[in-house]
Amino acid sequence: MPTNFTVVPVEDVKASGSGEATAEGSSKPISLGKIFRENDDDVDTLQGPDSGDESQKESTPFFDSDNDTKNYYDDKNMALYEEEMDSTPMVSSLLNKLSNYTNLFPGVCEHEETEDGERAALCKSFDMGTFIGVFLPCLQNILGVILFLRLTWIVGTAGILGSFAIVFMCCVCTLLTAISMSAIATNGVVPAGGAYYMISRSLGPEFGGAVGLCFYLGTTFAGSLYILGTIEILLIYIVPTATVFKGHDGDAMPNNMRIYGTCCLALMALVVFVGVKYVNKLALVFLSCVILSIMATYAGVIRTIIEPPEFNVCLLGNRSLKNENFEVCAKKEVIKNTTITTELWNHFCNSKHLNATCDDYFTLNELTEIQAIPGLLSGVIKDNLWGEYAPAGMTIEKKNQSSVPTQEPTTDRDDIYLFNDINTYFTLLVGIYFPSVTGIMAGSNRSGDLRDAKRSIPIGTILAILTTSFIYISCVVLFGACIEGVVLRDKFGYSVKKNPVIGILAWPSPWVIVIGSFFSCSGAGLQSLTGAPRLLQAIARDGIVPFLRVFGHGKANGEPTWALLLTVGICEIGILIASLDAVAPILSMFFLMCYLFVNLACAIQTLLRTPNWRPRFRFYHWTLSFLGMSLCLSLMFICSWYYALVAIVIAGCIYKYIEYRGAVKEWGDGIRGLSLNAARYALIRLEESPLHTKNWRPQILVMCKLDSDLAVKHPRLLSFTTQLKAGKGLTIVSTVLEGTFMTREDEAKTAEQNLKAAMVAERTKGFSHAVVSSNLRDGFSILIQSAGLGGMKHNTVLMAWPVTWRQAQNSTATRNFIETVRETTAANQALLVAKNIDSFPGNQQRLEGGTIDVWWIVHDGGLLMLLPFLLSQHKVWRKCKMRVFTVAQLNDNSIQMKKDLQMFIYHLRLDAKVEVVEMHDSDISAFTYEKTLRMEQRTEMLKQMQLSRTEREREAQLIHDRNTASHSTSDREAGASPERVHMTWTKEKLLNEKNRQRESIGQSNVRRMHTAVKLNEVVVKKSRDSQLVLLNMPGPPKNMKGDANYMEFLEALMEGLDRVLLVRGGGREVITIYS
Repeated sequence: MPTNFTVVPVEDVKASGSGEATAEGSSKPISLGKIFRENDDDVDTLQGPDSGDESQKESTPFFDSDNDTKNYYDDKNMALYEEEMDSTPMVSSLLNKLSNYTNLFPGVCEHEETEDGERAALCKSFDMGTFIGVFLPCLQNILGVILFLRLTWIVGTAGILGSFAIVFMCCVCTLLTAISMSAIATNGVVPAGGAYYMISRSLGPEFGGAVGLCFYLGTTFAGSLYILGTIEILLIYIVPTATVFKGHDGDAMPNNMRIYGTCCLALMALVVFVGVKYVNKLALVFLSCVILSIMATYAGVIRTIIEPPEFNVCLLGNRSLKNENFEVCAKKEVIKNTTITTELWNHFCNSKHLNATCDDYFTLNELTEIQAIPGLLSGVIKDNLWGEYAPAGMTIEKKNQSSVPTQEPTTDRDDIYLFNDINTYFTLLVGIYFPSVTGIMAGSNRSGDLRDAKRSIPIGTILAILTTSFIYISCVVLFGACIEGVVLRDKFGYSVKKNPVIGILAWPSPWVIVIGSFFSCSGAGLQSLTGAPRLLQAIARDGIVPFLRVFGHGKANGEPTWALLLTVGICEIGILIASLDAVAPILSMFFLMCYLFVNLACAIQTLLRTPNWRPRFRFYHWTLSFLGMSLCLSLMFICSWYYALVAIVIAGCIYKYIEYRGAVKEWGDGIRGLSLNAARYALIRLEESPLHTKNWRPQILVMCKLDSDLAVKHPRLLSFTTQLKAGKGLTIVSTVLEGTFMTREDEAKTAEQNLKAAMVAERTKGFSHAVVSSNLRDGFSILIQSAGLGGMKHNTVLMAWPVTWRQAQNSTATRNFIETVRETTAANQALLVAKNIDSFPGNQQRLEGGTIDVWWIVHDGGLLMLLPFLLSQHKVWRKCKMRVFTVAQLNDNSIQMKKDLQMFIYHLRLDAKVEVVEMHDSDISAFTYEKTLRMEQRTEMLKQMQLSRTEREREAQLIHDRNTASHSTSDREAGASPERVHMTWTKEKLLNEKNRQRESIGQSNVRRMHTAVKLNEVVVKKSRDSQLVLLNMPGPPKNMKGDANYMEFLEALMEGLDRVLLVRGGGREVITIYS
């Protein structure tokens, strides 16, 4: 039941550079790299969890790249592997280093001050075998207070069959847990922390921290249980006159338990604080007391066959009486021929005289005296097969004893009758009994001290469980076969002269059980106060729970002083409960939760079949682990459903706290492996069938641009992604670096780290990816084609509008943008282009109104309708209203269009205002012609800029002359100077020149520019003050010669608008009117 933990003191690393350091919690396994980084002469250094290794990853190199390493390989016939000698060892060197490294994991080390003031480190060697190192500690932890103080009462209340069921369930639960624990413990060395270490390294820091703290609470409350048991033995059986509060009222005994329990706790805490070595030295004495008491019990059972003990029980009718206040079980007795009344008469009558008025029940029923222990051959086992459950306050009665029922007696019944002090039922007895089978982790906690832990832990633990299970089951049968039922149900032995019931069965004297159980409970309490602080210290030193870090420190010799103080405080809570029966179910919950996760850890590791899962113990199976896990969970709710819920809530709160606030640890746990398997399974399932429209949501690939410092240039792009996604679906934030991966490897890693940092800052949940490519265009193409995996690929690309495309020295930026548009279209992916992205609201802003305007020009799958709805789910856009605009041509019935659109929006379950804008055919304005002319002239200029510098200057001058001076006709005479230009303009000539230039402009460009200008006028008029405008994005021209014109069209379409999101569908329906 109590739990022993390896004591791992800590010393600061000496500044002298001697390299000597002690273990800090030993919660982190040593990697081979750490072994080979140590000097040959100094192999005692063990790196703890507080060494600054945040990720808890093992280092990959085995050797330091120093001169000694190189010299080792000189003149070796391994020249083929010379390039790898700095990072990987030869096998012969590996085996040599491992054979010399004998102190990988420290055992129980006690640092105490010697008489001359110098510190001595007394560390046990690794020479403990199975019997001493595992079997006896488990035996001592399992057998204890419940066996001596409550097992007889459980047998009497539940009956032999019910008690057998309770013992069998609990023992099978611990046996299955021991099998799982043996598999985990033999899959590597288990340092200090025992169950916490196994669970945390198998299920991850969240589960490990939650269950570790529950295990710590269970161990602490176990200390309360043992202290309450110690005080119960002291005040009832050893020194009953030492009570502070007198009387038989319900508060007297609990108050006495609180006072003496607090004093006992303070004394034990002082002993633990002074030195744990005294507790360890007394462990053998405590174990001897347990074994001696059990042997005395078996000896007493054998003696009942020959001569039953002379202990009698007095019954009034069928009611059992307390016989501590009277000697004679009779109403009257004859002394010297004189009939006088007995002491018992005085309890039921108003005077000592024979004519006194007595209680009706006392008058009508006779007093009988029966043997408390009829013996093994008496046949009493038949009467004790079935249980006798009763409510609190009911008298303890013999079933087959005749009696005359009457009204309740008017005398003070608490003085003479025996009552049930609590309501008794099967599930309560399970919760009270279960602490008697805990303590199976004692062997795994001593793994550092064992000669062969991988052999000793399974054999010793399972053998101890089988031994104690035999003891418990045999005691259940023997108690039921030897002891009278009313005596078994007498919890404190008041009917047998205030002797423990198991004590009157023991031989040669009840004091063997009294003294043995007293020292056993005292020792178990000391060991709980020793082990619990060290478990808390191990958790604190792992750094997974920030607010517990202070408890990782202690005295200079490593003793967990602060953890001990917290343990004493929590233990005092259990003592203030002042009831062994009330505390037992509490610690049962915590231990059962710990055992549940041990089984879960083994089952997960077995099912995942990870390469590192290679336990030496072979006799395990995942079905056994699941059976043990199910049995633990069932026992939790059987014992107490509300305690079970409280324990689960506590563990859940700790889990979520560690998940959100705890340190990030990578321990190669099974939950991560389970997540990978689940992800693989889900991805394969997604590939089996195409995605339905109802399940479509934007899976976004965000194209980010980095500045010269490799920082994200437009972080609001990530903010907008967060607002659009709200943590749902897939988000891949990517960027492209120009160059080769070999030359820009470090920059690529830095860029990816900066992307992750920006995602954290903008609360964007997803993945980051930086690609190095020979040019940006190929990098974008690679991302569009290959980002994502299987069914979890992106279906939408989000990028910022290239604001500086006009100012660029060449057309690379324009080409990259347009090629990205073309490739997303070819890949059937949607495209979102945000203009003025830096003016978009951040995640901390709240828009207090306004509208999100959708300009639905063409139907491209309904993405325009879906995006405003997704945005409105986020708190930034929640108060914005949605408006849908569509354009009616000359031949369209705008009234009918509006009705149809309203009905369509209604069927889509969207809350939006609908408006139809009429755009009739009109003449192309002069402004449109001029804008188109400037566009084509600029395009022509950019084409000519690909020529040589001299030619570019000449062409630019010619274009300039054509725009300014060529509007006039120059009279060029044959002998005139070329510098002189004669310009004579008339109104007719000017109009003719403009008409000639208009005729030279491509009519398709004019029509496109006309559409952009007219549509822009309407959009600006209606949506100038809106918070966001969503527009259909026109497709790029099929002819690449018109790329620059395409950018001009888009600029004209968005001119005068603040926040614009151009949307281009992916060629499939993304929204449906069906449920």
